[in-house]
Amino acid sequence: MKELDDTTTSYAILSHRWGAEVSYKEMIGLMKMEEEDREEITQRHGYQKIIKSCEQARKDGYKWLWVDTCCIDKRSSSELSEAINSMYRWYQNARVCYAYLHDVGESTFPTQQDDKFGKSNGWPEWFVRGWTLQELIAPEEVKFFNKYWVPLGHKRHLASTLNHITGVPCEVLTDGLARQGLCVAQIMSWAARRKTTRIEDRAYSLMGLFGVNMPMLYGEGKMAFHRLQLEIIRKSSDQSIFAWKPR
Repeated sequence: MKELDDTTTSYAILSHRWGAEVSYKEMIGLMKMEEEDREEITQRHGYQKIIKSCEQARKDGYKWLWVDTCCIDKRSSSELSEAINSMYRWYQNARVCYAYLHDVGESTFPTQQDDKFGKSNGWPEWFVRGWTLQELIAPEEVKFFNKYWVPLGHKRHLASTLNHITGVPCEVLTDGLARQGLCVAQIMSWAARRKTTRIEDRAYSLMGLFGVNMPMLYGEGKMAFHRLQLEIIRKSSDQSIFAWKPR
C-alpha cells in the first residue's frame, strides 16, 4: 500500500450518494476471492461507480483517485476518526471533485424542483445529504455528472443555480469559503435541512466548514452537535451561533 501526501499529489476525488458500495476490505481482497464472490462485488452499482470515476480521472489526466467507500478502512476506529477529521482538507486539496448525481437521467443540469425528486425536496438527492455540503464547497473545481456519467457542468458555471438549490452564496462557490468572513449562523443555515444516516454525522460533516476538529464518538447521538458547538465557541467569539435557524 503506497501512502501519498495530499498536499503534493495531483488527484481527483469522488462525491456521491452512498448505496450498495464496495468496502476497503472487499477492494483489497478482490483478487483473492472465489469467482462467484468477486462477480457479486463487481456487479454492484458501487463498484461500477468506482470504475467510471477512474475512467473519468484517467481521461482528465490524473493518476490517482480517492473514493471514501473503499479508501477508508472503517474497521479501524482510529483510521475512521483521522479520515473524518481530514475529510475537508482532502476535498480542498483535490485538483477536481466528481459529483455523481445517481438519480439524474437527463443530460442537462436540473434547474427547477421536480416531483420525481419528491423524497429530497424536489432536487437530486445529492443536494440534501449532510456530507455533500463540504464536498460542494471545499474543492476549487467540481464537475457534475448524471447517472450515465454524462457531464452536466462545473461548479463555477452553475453557481447561480447551485445558490438557488443550496443557499450557499455564489461568492463561496466561485472563490472559496475562507475569504468571505461569514458568520457561524449563515454557514449553519446551509446545513439546516440536510440529512445524514447517522445522527452524529450531522455534526461531524460540518467540522471542516468551521475549521475545528474533535474525536469521533459514534453512539453519542445528539451530543455530537453539542460538542461541535463547544468547539466552535472555543475557536470563535461569533455569537451568531446562538441565533441561527433553518431557512
